[in-house]
Amino acid sequence: MKQLHKLSSLGQQQPIPTHSPTYSVKAARQLNSRSSAAASYLLREKRLLFILIGAALASFFFLLQPYLSSSDRILPTSDVPHRHLLPVSTASAGRRFPVGLRRPPLRIVVTGGAGFVGSHLVDKLLARGDSVIVIDNFFTGRKENVVHHFQNPRFELIRHDVVEPILLEVDQIYHLACPASPVHYKYNPVKTIISFLFYKTNVMGTLNMLGLAKRIGARFLLTSTSEVYGDPLEHPQKETYWGNVNPIGVRSCYDEGKRTAETLTMDYHRGANVQVRIARIFNTYGPRMCIDDGRVVSNFVAQALRRKPLTVYGDGKQTRSFQYVSDLVDGLVALMESEHIGPFNLGNPGEFTMLELAEVVKETIDSTATIEFKPNTADDPHMRKPDITKAKELLNWEPKISLREGLPRMVTDFRQRILDAQS
Repeated sequence: MKQLHKLSSLGQQQPIPTHSPTYSVKAARQLNSRSSAAASYLLREKRLLFILIGAALASFFFLLQPYLSSSDRILPTSDVPHRHLLPVSTASAGRRFPVGLRRPPLRIVVTGGAGFVGSHLVDKLLARGDSVIVIDNFFTGRKENVVHHFQNPRFELIRHDVVEPILLEVDQIYHLACPASPVHYKYNPVKTIISFLFYKTNVMGTLNMLGLAKRIGARFLLTSTSEVYGDPLEHPQKETYWGNVNPIGVRSCYDEGKRTAETLTMDYHRGANVQVRIARIFNTYGPRMCIDDGRVVSNFVAQALRRKPLTVYGDGKQTRSFQYVSDLVDGLVALMESEHIGPFNLGNPGEFTMLELAEVVKETIDSTATIEFKPNTADDPHMRKPDITKAKELLNWEPKISLREGLPRMVTDFRQRILDAQS
């Protein structure tokens, strides 16, 4: 009984707490009050905005982190086809990036970068944020073509002949160095062809650049030419056509040199796993062309501006296709950034006879200009028109600027340079 009384006393002294309805409502009101005060504080002081911005930035850098990793890291063979060991910076050259993310800038070398096409390519690469090294011996290139970049810290110019080796650390190589006009490559045909060929004691031209690409793991793009088709028996010309070239003609130093360059490029790809791209360029025109280089568009424009007869060789019925230089540059960059080797025809399928071209030049510059006929040159192709189906489908590229739209831009540049030369 004493024990029962003691337990009863303890029960009276320490009653078991219960949650009354009044207590629960009071606690809930306090909790709601505190939540409202916190929300009001966040909204009043704009703390919520800062929290959301911080979360967004953290998410952005989390997504961006794989693309900001060091270029010294090496990818395994399984991640990069056709390469054994490839720096991340090089692999990024052809990588696709999520929408809204910008790819890391590249270091790019452009051989012949002070020339007509090369200088326009340099403009585009620098404009998109890359660092560019131009190699040129100024045989046909001009410093005036790139002088506007001299104050750009991402631009370098090296006076160097590609027949001599050079060591650089870059991600991509655009190989444009070679005299491309008849006047220039016929002036020194031996130098033209050795810019591409291998002799016992020297590694020259294309072979030098391919060797550099192999050593440093860079992607290599060869600018070949429609001249590899020679005087074609197929029209229009597809990339599968092997051509009809005279190996001992006056143009063969250029035609066969480029065909050999393509062979070397593919051999380095198959034998040394070098990432390569091949572009076959058709007739191109635009500002910065050499005024007296023997090519038909520059010839006609210069002659019309100087009030001289337009020189047409043969009967003027041979055809060519003319693309504006910016279209070509877009095609070269699209090819370099793609995962396709090529070769790819890069040209404008719009086909003109020489007489039709002369009439367009007359309409643009001087309607009173006359035409003078001269005997045709040796090995002059009768037809030239690209089939660009492959480039359309795989590179999503096609020219946008017509001859009548692009020619006035070239005329403005030529007129100013001719006036400067005369003053």
